[in-house]
Amino acid sequence: MTPIEQDRGSWGSKAGFIIAAAGSAIGLGNIWRFPYVAGQNGGAAFVLIYIIFVVLIGLPVMITELAIGRHTKKNPWGAFELLFPKSVWRFVGGLGIFTGIGILSFYAVIAGFTLGYFFKIIKGDFSSIASGDQAAAIFTAFTANPYLAISLLVAFILITGLIVAGGVSAGIERWSKILMPILFVLLIVLAIRSITLEGASKGLEFYLKPDISKINPGVLARALGQALFSLSLGMGAMITYGSYISRKDNLVTSAASVVFFDTIIAILAGLVMFPALFAMGLDPAGGAGLVFVVLPSIFAKMPGGILFGAGIFLLLAVAALTSTISLLEVPVSYFVDEKKWPRKKAVIWMSVAAFVMGLPSAVSLGASDGLSKLPLVGFGFLDLMNAIFGNYSLSIGSLLIAVFAGYKWGAKVVIAEIQKEGVAFQLKHVWTFLIRFVCPVAIAIIFVYIIVTGNYF
Repeated sequence: MTPIEQDRGSWGSKAGFIIAAAGSAIGLGNIWRFPYVAGQNGGAAFVLIYIIFVVLIGLPVMITELAIGRHTKKNPWGAFELLFPKSVWRFVGGLGIFTGIGILSFYAVIAGFTLGYFFKIIKGDFSSIASGDQAAAIFTAFTANPYLAISLLVAFILITGLIVAGGVSAGIERWSKILMPILFVLLIVLAIRSITLEGASKGLEFYLKPDISKINPGVLARALGQALFSLSLGMGAMITYGSYISRKDNLVTSAASVVFFDTIIAILAGLVMFPALFAMGLDPAGGAGLVFVVLPSIFAKMPGGILFGAGIFLLLAVAALTSTISLLEVPVSYFVDEKKWPRKKAVIWMSVAAFVMGLPSAVSLGASDGLSKLPLVGFGFLDLMNAIFGNYSLSIGSLLIAVFAGYKWGAKVVIAEIQKEGVAFQLKHVWTFLIRFVCPVAIAIIFVYIIVTGNYF
């Protein structure tokens, strides 16, 4: 085995891949974003539609990305280049690589905030607050400190880089096996604590009893968007992770396992948030500030609040780390495969790139200049990066991958890859229908919706 082949690596086991891929999909989108988007869009009604879209759209696209990766044993750019040399399709892979580093740049900023808030809770900074306004003031002061924001960004990228530098099996797989069980256990403990609060039953009803009358085009669009983005689709992560899968592994059951764990984590996150919110008489549609503004005010009012709060932010930091690992691995795999760089060199340079790209986002929330509210778009630099990379790029990438698999590469070729080593694909006709007709149309609708409405989820 050559040094480059050693740098590229492979999963040590199917279970290791499932845990690592689930870690890629599970992140702040599940723990932070899913609850507040659900709270703004009808609670249980949103959850019901979200689960439907995860099964009908998310799972077929994930199977497709894993098949492309395993068939080519390449990064996103290299995969499309190998299948159709010198064609425009390689730019779909290039979009995925650029999207990965773009998302990492602002994602690591928010991830750094969760790490900082973990230590603030431990220090007791929220023990004496009496209202949400006080919690909001603390958050404003926290984000207004550019040196702190930049330091936390550096810390999170450094931790991520050290893990990815360890390689696929020794680094990503090993640490995912440690981090994911911690994440799951923390969620269960926090969910039990939340649902046992006095008055939590109203939150459970809001979250688990669907009101069909609340379903409208906006809810449908946001549920589809959340399903797509939550599963790390359209950015090359699953193509990259799929390239490390053994030919003997069942791609369908692997993809189904990842989707299952991702969905379970999101559902558990809602069980942590909504019972506590209703128990404290707070608005479930509080928006993105639920974590950094609303929750600290809850901790100050409840027994064991410091432990509960520290657990929440430790949970968020762990979830973020399992995702930043995959975000960094996407561009790293490109330079290892295509440019023949040693893995550590690729990690260093891509970490530096993510840090440089992340600097404007890190200082934008507390900035008094144009970074906090860009003149042409009306919102901050971090929100702009989220809109470009977290919504538009992922939508375009997922749409093109579905079209590529259904029409250009061909559904029959994908099925043949899935059925290698005698693996049976009982639902191949259902998958073909979904990837050729349902997925492209649905993703195109969500893409048009966010353009026309300017709704960035």
